[in-house]
Amino acid sequence: MNNNIVRNPYQLSRRRFLRGAGVVMALPWLESIPVWGADTMPAKGQAAVFPKRMAVLFMANGINPNHWSAEGAGADMKLGESLTPLEPVKTKINFIKGLFNKAATGVGIHPGMTGNLLSGMPLTKGAELHGGVSMDQVLSNHLGDQTVQPSMVIGCEQPVTGYHETNYSMAYSSHISWSSVTSPVPMEVYPSLAFDCLFDNKGNQRDQSVLDRVMDQAATLGRQVSSTDKAKLDEYLTSVREVEVRAQNMRAAKAKADANAQGASQPVITMKRPDNGLPEDIREHMRLMCDILALGFQTDKTRIATLLLCRDISGLFYPFLNVSLAHHLASHHDTTDDFLRINQYYTSQFAYLIQKLDSMPEGEGTVLDNCGLIFMSNMWSGTSHDSSKVPLLTAGNLGGTLESGRVLDYSKSGDQNRKLCSLYLSIMDRMGVKLDKFGDADTRLEGI
Repeated sequence: MNNNIVRNPYQLSRRRFLRGAGVVMALPWLESIPVWGADTMPAKGQAAVFPKRMAVLFMANGINPNHWSAEGAGADMKLGESLTPLEPVKTKINFIKGLFNKAATGVGIHPGMTGNLLSGMPLTKGAELHGGVSMDQVLSNHLGDQTVQPSMVIGCEQPVTGYHETNYSMAYSSHISWSSVTSPVPMEVYPSLAFDCLFDNKGNQRDQSVLDRVMDQAATLGRQVSSTDKAKLDEYLTSVREVEVRAQNMRAAKAKADANAQGASQPVITMKRPDNGLPEDIREHMRLMCDILALGFQTDKTRIATLLLCRDISGLFYPFLNVSLAHHLASHHDTTDDFLRINQYYTSQFAYLIQKLDSMPEGEGTVLDNCGLIFMSNMWSGTSHDSSKVPLLTAGNLGGTLESGRVLDYSKSGDQNRKLCSLYLSIMDRMGVKLDKFGDADTRLEGI
């Protein structure tokens, strides 16, 4: 899932894993066993300190500018039509308007607006890739040694190769996570492989149930923990079982695609969905990837993640929305009801992840309370390819360091005061990674 070094789980706490043949299952936080690898419980009256997590969800090609809006605060916040799926969680989000990525302006359309979205660095045209290390990988480089998996980089659409008419590589359109100035982080798009990575599911028993292989240890642990933790453990195992069944259903499709590709001497990546083994129903694909991300955060397997819901110049179709055009072409008509429905569908994925994380208890709060989620696109308008401002939402409180339920408008703050990279500096501060400069910013975002 990521080219970063994956840490040996045996080097971390031996008490927060279940192990079976060829599999390691991380556990969520349980009050009656040591916390996040600590050897002892917190002293009486001392609150447990939970890890902070950060994730970015990306939707390409902009939004319907007529309906991407919010006003007010907290429970009284009024959301534009594109954001109506977020109504149940509006007190947990921030609507942020007017931020921009200067390096993505004046460079032509599409790839030059995308490959530097999380780095804020200028991109090089032609055959040689050159940009910047993305914010998620900066965090991974600083914090990744605290978890088994330094970061999770997953997506729901295959990368594409070649060059755009602007002479930028299409690699810039296909990846938002970059480990170096020349290398994107390999993105896992197959749910079964993302699931395997989450549970270190290896070897010739990969097709067998992960849960079945750790069930004896789970039963033993269930007899040792408190009744509250026993209920939490049972709920977690049930959730894993549900995700596992769905991932296993997709494993056969990938195996069939690999065999067909080998027989046709054609790379799987060049085949169209579902011949490439990806789920034909994008709804199931995105929902499963959200569930895998949530499990990764719940178990502290990783604290940094990116989920590319669709790439730039996306070819995804949405027959269930009664939209006939593919995503990219629909974005060229961004004020239509069709593109409004597409926006609503994507914000519903963000709402789902928010609710999923908020349903996971952690101490006196939930996993969401210790997360900072970002939902963003690479441009404001797909019709005009306008990247002068970036649609952006946040969710979660990052361990009480990030207030939510707000509308923050930087549109009239001046270019020096509305830098996207200033937001990244502010978020990295809250994650415990303090830099003098990142991308084109050397100041924090005021008011965040």
